[in-house]
Amino acid sequence: MRDIKFDVAIIIINYNSSEFTQKCIQSVLENTTGTISYEIIVVDNASKNKDYEVLKNYISELKNTNISLYRSRINTGFGGGNMYGMQFANANYYLFLNNDTLLIKDPIKICYDFMEKTEDAALCGPQIFNEYHKKEVSFDHFTSIGREIFGKKMLEFIFPGTKPNRRKQYTMPLSVDYVNGSFMFFRAMDFDSVGGFDTTIFLYFEESDICYRLKKKNRKTYFIPSASYLHYQGMSIQKAAWNIRTKIELKTSMFYVIRKNYGYLHYQILRMFFILRYGLVSIVKPKYFKLFHRILIGLPMGKSLKQEQRILP
Repeated sequence: MRDIKFDVAIIIINYNSSEFTQKCIQSVLENTTGTISYEIIVVDNASKNKDYEVLKNYISELKNTNISLYRSRINTGFGGGNMYGMQFANANYYLFLNNDTLLIKDPIKICYDFMEKTEDAALCGPQIFNEYHKKEVSFDHFTSIGREIFGKKMLEFIFPGTKPNRRKQYTMPLSVDYVNGSFMFFRAMDFDSVGGFDTTIFLYFEESDICYRLKKKNRKTYFIPSASYLHYQGMSIQKAAWNIRTKIELKTSMFYVIRKNYGYLHYQILRMFFILRYGLVSIVKPKYFKLFHRILIGLPMGKSLKQEQRILP
């Protein structure tokens, strides 16, 4: 068994957004107490050479031996990039932190202290504020047939004990289904016990999937309202990329997770519902026909954006 060197390993993915990554690293350095030890592992997910070189030079100039940069020759997405980075981690906790975030008043220490005293916690996540310093929804309910057909508000109305109101203001830690993927503070032992993120998924719903698997092992996820961070919503995915292809990828991941965790019957019922829904929508908005067609053929993972990635020379 290896000796654990750090309390926390902070893993950050960069993809053609080195400016945000630099600010994120600086935010960690400026807003993390010296009473816990940590390392920062940056994974460049096959960015363009210019972006990678900018980031490489920045980290080199910091002259901080606890900050390391690793470059992947292929963009493996959110789960794959984080799984690549965690292989270099040597800590009791893993923090998977989006590069388009800025810490507010030492949330890492708050999460660390909470995890140290909460034995049934597998992971936790803080309150999110957007770039305008307004509170955002910071946790959600598991991806399921009920959520997609009846909606989140209906689940909260029917099951207030297990599906808490996402928009309510809380003051105490709260057990939830899953926290936002932009800041996920895991107990390394729990993360490792379920095999980490499912790398079949390229983007979206990775956090719902892993928290569901942890819940099946009686390990809990908590929302910590006393900790907070700023998240530039959607900056890690180019604004221009929010087109129909992105929506198709989101639905592809969603259906994969539902079939994986709930079975074939749930998958087919939801697929029939969406065939009807997007069949009608595509009549009014023809741009949705591509999404309708993809649902019609079963949203195969073989057509995920993951299959379009190219290996860097």
